[in-house]
Amino acid sequence: MSTITFEDINVVYEKTEHYALKNLNLEIQSGQIVSLIGPSGCGKSTTLNLASGLLKPTSGHVKINGQEITGPGLDRGVVFQSYSLFPWMTVLENITFALQQKEKERKEIITKKAAEILKKVGLNEKVQKSFPSQLSGGMQQRVAIARMFVLDAPVFLMDEPFSAVDEITRNQLQDLLLKLWEEGETKKTVLVVTHNIDEAIFLSDRVVVLRDGQIQQDILIPFKRPRDRFKIDQEEAYTKIRHDLLKAVSGEYN
Repeated sequence: MSTITFEDINVVYEKTEHYALKNLNLEIQSGQIVSLIGPSGCGKSTTLNLASGLLKPTSGHVKINGQEITGPGLDRGVVFQSYSLFPWMTVLENITFALQQKEKERKEIITKKAAEILKKVGLNEKVQKSFPSQLSGGMQQRVAIARMFVLDAPVFLMDEPFSAVDEITRNQLQDLLLKLWEEGETKKTVLVVTHNIDEAIFLSDRVVVLRDGQIQQDILIPFKRPRDRFKIDQEEAYTKIRHDLLKAVSGEYN
């Protein structure tokens, strides 16, 4: 279990003196799924890149369990919008390569673990022997999710993970993510960047709205898990939360 904290964060682009993030303070508690939403350029991906260690703040501190993040690490699994799979490796090889960076077990043990997680995300033995270019976008994203889960990091960071797929596949991948998250012995701490308000509500314990590099709203999502997407959007509370989030994203606060 891991808590992510952003303390007095400023990110400034030197050439333009533009603040990507300004005085950001945010805590993501252990085991929570938190979504960041907001208009393009509001600082969502910047926040996630700080947590991944791919970016350093101009000032302030980003910590996991009180320890400063100084760069990428195996304590964080990352899924990007672009899948980020090695095109010259098969699906199975992509997963075993990730495991080899963490574990020093025999090749056959690593291969077995990789095959097991791929089956959990619905990719059979035939697909496991395929190359990424031979797969649909949805299947490639299943591989990326499998790679994140097989590393068993306590923190998952996801940047628009389902935006490149159709609505049906998007729903399937959301359900898959929650299923794997629920199955874990300990709940992962998950930070998701998305433009989709309904996705944010369905996935999250909290939804944080960013505008102009600052937090405008931090809304608790009250629905119990597991969630039924065909029922929660019929609840009065859902309608109000969606309305409030849409106003916050649009900059209409009154």
